[in-house]
Amino acid sequence: MTGRRRALLVALVGALSALLPALALSGFTVDDALITARYAHHLARGLGYRFNAAGPVTDGVTPLGWAFVLAPFASGGPLAALAAAKALGVLAWTLAAGALALAVDRTSARRARFAALLLLPASAPLGAWSAAGMETGVVAALGALAVALPALGRALAGAACAGVAAALRPELLPFALVVALSTQAAPRREREEGGGEAPPRLARPAWGRALAALALAGLPFVAVAAARLAFFGRAAPLAALAKAPDAALGARYALACFLLTGPAALVAPLAWRSLPAWPRGLLAAVAVHFLAVAAAGGDWMPLSRLVVPALPAVVLAAAHVASVADARATALRIALALAGQLFVMVRVGPTAARVGGERLRVVEELRGALAGAEVVAALDIGWLGAATGATLVDLAGVTDPAIAALPGGHTTKRIPGALLDARKVDALVLLLAEGQALASPWTASRFARGVEQHLARLPGAGEAFAPVAVSGVPHLRYVVLRRTGDAPR
Repeated sequence: MTGRRRALLVALVGALSALLPALALSGFTVDDALITARYAHHLARGLGYRFNAAGPVTDGVTPLGWAFVLAPFASGGPLAALAAAKALGVLAWTLAAGALALAVDRTSARRARFAALLLLPASAPLGAWSAAGMETGVVAALGALAVALPALGRALAGAACAGVAAALRPELLPFALVVALSTQAAPRREREEGGGEAPPRLARPAWGRALAALALAGLPFVAVAAARLAFFGRAAPLAALAKAPDAALGARYALACFLLTGPAALVAPLAWRSLPAWPRGLLAAVAVHFLAVAAAGGDWMPLSRLVVPALPAVVLAAAHVASVADARATALRIALALAGQLFVMVRVGPTAARVGGERLRVVEELRGALAGAEVVAALDIGWLGAATGATLVDLAGVTDPAIAALPGGHTTKRIPGALLDARKVDALVLLLAEGQALASPWTASRFARGVEQHLARLPGAGEAFAPVAVSGVPHLRYVVLRRTGDAPR
């Protein structure tokens, strides 16, 4: 088999390994994906960078610029933008996985290196998040290219990809900087006198190239922070204010992700001694990212979203470890890593694949109950943005600076009763706790999150609002409450 045909076959195997779980879990999404989709829809309509059509410009999308990418596809509404985001994520991740497989092939001549590729099709987080409609699929693709391109002789291109990834996801900055610095020790391909290519060899780090790589990895992050400071008055995304980090929660989150997403394949201290500088840099980048995720307080979304962009580096590092470690020890580590991944795939995968369909069902069920409402307050505002064109009051504060600054986490904001009157809220949408039915009076119901329970206990809430509809999806029992006298007839 010629070198070109072999490369094509390896890339195809990598791409299919990424595509199959993405297709299997293509029904997965999260409410936040539709928040970005609504921003994109308003951009497409020429209304500007706004969550509410008649509202202020707000910094409600952490990956600044992502809504502009979706805007050309969003004229048909938020659901059209979501469909485009899902397709872009799957396409980007599938192509990048092909490049990642080529990088795995370059690690050594030992067949054991290919065992690392088994981590791709077994990864529910990579499959689900590439198709979720968030920026995560594209960022995972950038994370893959950040480590694959240096292995293929394109160190600065890899650093640039790492920089763009960090610009979209701020917690990736430490990962990007470590990867960029490590690329200087990656194999470089140089032209021979006869016009061919010399075999890979480790090149000595040069100060100029190292500084260039660090600049490519860090400047996009700085540019985004500067833009935020100029336009919104703060360098950090609004979500950082709305969702204050919890160190204990972050540590538990990072540990769970480590055990269930594949990094167990890297635990080989004896083999680390035999690794060259470049794969050691990959190990350091993965470790730094997990520490950064812990420091950021973890995440409330399922399937390990915040560590997904670093999982391609885990695959490539695992291939390097397999290239120098004992074959039996490698088989055991890969088996342990796969066991954690397959547990998630079997336990969470089927439920995750139904999320998108269930959200669409809620949209259709409650669209009529929301008809005529002008201002709706809710915690989960993403699907609401697809169900109604009304102004939405974001009780989590993710798109609302005033609410973001209130005490409490993003699900426990202490919303004053006067705020509902000041914002002229004429409808509330609250989520019942799982397994709970709507009580009589409705204020005696048990709701899923603290802010919803708080609103139900406000003085006069039972007289001011009355329930008009409850969604029928078992895990998504949303109650629509209209201000007394405003219910649709």
